[in-house]
Amino acid sequence: MKVSIITLCYNSGHTISSSISSVLEQTYEDIECVIVDGGSTDNTVNMIKSYEKDFCGNMFWLTEPDDGLYDAMNKGITIATGDLIGILNCDDTFFSKTVFQEIVNFHRLNNIEYNTP
Repeated sequence: MKVSIITLCYNSGHTISSSISSVLEQTYEDIECVIVDGGSTDNTVNMIKSYEKDFCGNMFWLTEPDDGLYDAMNKGITIATGDLIGILNCDDTFFSKTVFQEIVNFHRLNNIEYNTP
């Protein structure tokens, strides 16, 4: 079961590293990281680029102006390919290291089915 985590950011050079690291540090391994940047003018994009190799092809990002938070979320959802999708805003900064494993275990234990398009 693939988990897609969408992170929304804008001029978040001071927090984006913590957000990305918390996704990388998960005990669950089938994770896709999707970052939607609203066209940052600080070092956010450089910080994002510095993590690409750590995701071994499972990181997708874009940087462009958007029409607000929900527009950015919808862009991320369009890119995401996971069975489960979560949102981690860059100012939330982190998830506990086992949260994705716990969520996947819950879904499996309860035989929750997925409708895929």
